[in-house]
Amino acid sequence: MKALLSHAPGGPGTLRLEEVADPRPGPGQLLVRVRACAVNYPDVLIIEDKYQFKPPRPFAPGGEIAGTVEAVGEGSPAGARATG
Repeated sequence: MKALLSHAPGGPGTLRLEEVADPRPGPGQLLVRVRACAVNYPDVLIIEDKYQFKPPRPFAPGGEIAGTVEAVGEGSPAGARATG
């Protein structure tokens, strides 16, 4: 699958589209096929290292998503749905 990743601090122009391994949902998790994703102002601050939350790199910014649930991990609620 493809992912837009932040490897180093900087603006949106520093993000790189890369091929990564297909994810699998763990216990209590859902796997969502993302159809749309927003990189908003807090995401920009995070990739610039100007926000209090600093995830380990590389990471994929963009917490606002819309998509389809593709798989559920063990212990996930039955009938769970992604509601972007």
